[in-house]
Amino acid sequence: MEDEQIIALYFSRDELAIRETDEKYGRLCFQIANHLLQSRQDCEECVNDAYLCLWKQIPPQHPRCLMAFLGKITRNLALKRLEYASAAKRSPDAVISLSELEEVLPDRQPADSAADDASIGRLIDAFLRQQKADVRNVFLRRYWFFDSVSEIAARYHFSESKVKSILFRTRSKLRQYLKKEGVDV
Repeated sequence: MEDEQIIALYFSRDELAIRETDEKYGRLCFQIANHLLQSRQDCEECVNDAYLCLWKQIPPQHPRCLMAFLGKITRNLALKRLEYASAAKRSPDAVISLSELEEVLPDRQPADSAADDASIGRLIDAFLRQQKADVRNVFLRRYWFFDSVSEIAARYHFSESKVKSILFRTRSKLRQYLKKEGVDV
């Protein structure tokens, strides 16, 4: 079923929408959650919570891309669950990925700063759109999906050193871009 048809089911409050969403995007949502949580039970709960959030948000929202909208919900729920979990249970790849970005992103902006989370997100989006597709994909696989370097290398048929190099250069370029745009990093 096409995304617009699924969204129409949500707008008509038809429970078939959840089944169709699960059939089309269930594995993707599970994969997103699993990269962070690495527990089947936690992932299943996270995916179910994502469907509930989707049910509550559509309507009134009408996402342009259902896959991205649902992926974002799932990722945010998994990150919240990860934050709640004890340090011993945290996914090493997620912790390492987030620590790599600490050197690039501001910790907290002062209240009077124009650089809030939403504007920084838009700047990162604009920056990534300027990058080559393979660079953008590697960056997103690492910092959005929390894939390990070895998983990214296997996916794109790169060596691990090439993936590390791409990530390092992209983080450096992003840092310079954010500074140029007035974000204190």
